Amino acid sequence: MTSVWRFVSNALCRITGRKVAAPTVSELLVDLSEFIRLTSPAVPDPAETWLQSHKQPPPSSTPPSLAPPVCTDEASAGLVSSMTESQLENPGSTVVVSNSLNEFTTRASFDIKKCDLHGLEAGPPLKTELSRDEGLRFYRTMQVMRRMELKADQLYKQKIIRGFCHLYDGQEACAAGVEAAIDPSDHLITAYRAHGYTYTRGVSVREILAELTGRRGGVAKGKGGSMHMYAPNFYGGNGIVGAQVPLGAGIALACKYQGNNQICVTLYGDGAANQGQIFEAFNMAALWKLPCLFICENNKYGMGTSVERASASTDYYKRGHFMPGIRVDGMDVLCVREATKFAADHCRTGKGPIIMELQTYRYHGHSMSDPGVSYRTREEIQEVRSKNDPISLLKERMLSSNMASVEEFKEIDIEIRKEVEDATQFATSDSEPPLEELCNHIFSNNPPLQVRGTHPWAKLKSSS
Repeated sequence: MTSVWRFVSNALCRITGRKVAAPTVSELLVDLSEFIRLTSPAVPDPAETWLQSHKQPPPSSTPPSLAPPVCTDEASAGLVSSMTESQLENPGSTVVVSNSLNEFTTRASFDIKKCDLHGLEAGPPLKTELSRDEGLRFYRTMQVMRRMELKADQLYKQKIIRGFCHLYDGQEACAAGVEAAIDPSDHLITAYRAHGYTYTRGVSVREILAELTGRRGGVAKGKGGSMHMYAPNFYGGNGIVGAQVPLGAGIALACKYQGNNQICVTLYGDGAANQGQIFEAFNMAALWKLPCLFICENNKYGMGTSVERASASTDYYKRGHFMPGIRVDGMDVLCVREATKFAADHCRTGKGPIIMELQTYRYHGHSMSDPGVSYRTREEIQEVRSKNDPISLLKERMLSSNMASVEEFKEIDIEIRKEVEDATQFATSDSEPPLEELCNHIFSNNPPLQVRGTHPWAKLKSSS
């Protein structure tokens, strides 16, 4: 090993003009960076030929984890400065060379699945672009939702979270893709599986978990729970099946009345798709050409009943009949983003409402009281996890296109775990709301109203 070191060091001396060979590994690395700086394609020598033959292959042919690192002055200097001299000179040390930002592909194009169309001549594009920053942001958003829901599962089983609790893991691409395609000023209302959209609408993990545990620091002051979380332009989870759909049409009516170029995204599940009030909302929205984007999140099961057993027609995107519709791969965040952009533009341009069916899948049961394996097999769930997981699909795309490294994803995962653990600590240690705040925020009122309690002598006040 020593003889090889001396041979390389002496060779570098001849190339760089240095008179003394590098005595340490750190100085040898500096000589390597100087060698790369001095070599040029205009000077044909053996060193340049070697460098070209070992040049990093194109991103599409080699995953970044297998690609040879490319040294630069900055990279080698950072490598040397980040390690102590004793580490470098220790024969048993392992030198890890991480990719610099300059090596990553900053933007790439991807083919996406064609959407099924109803009442439309053209649909969303079949190709989309993704920047490195967008990809990492999508990954982080979906991974936060995944870790948050798994933590909620744990807290529920510990009986720290009580009552109804519907988890969103498996469907993360829907919330992330929809939010990426609309404006913060647009409106969104959904059903009781609301944790994911609460997060994408700007509520922190800390406030969501504290709401689930019924603490004062929760987004609804600990009085709403899993199904009743709200944020600016987010009208919550709603506990009654399908009841949010007419409300969403009403919000879209307000948008049209005010002429603010905003839309309302109204979400419901396949289990609610047969509700009569949904068809009434469809009719009114189409009649008045309301800027309402109706989204059916079809996760294959309404409670414990498969869509095939519950619906005479499972083409939910065609249910509007007189309204156009599209069916989208809801497990691909890029496909969801492009389809939502298309549908949102349709609404904004005065063409009226549109239906979008997102074909997705939930890993948990309908709620925490449902084990989720009495009406489907564990093998079915595992197959979706292994072949069609939304987070894995995005990660593999970015790695194969050299848009990020495995180490970078691991660092993000570590940060997210810490964020969720810190939020859990707060959610389990914060105080519960006191009795005197029980009736607050029932009405929008000033001054406070007096509210009768469970008997005439129990006097409470409601303030907002």
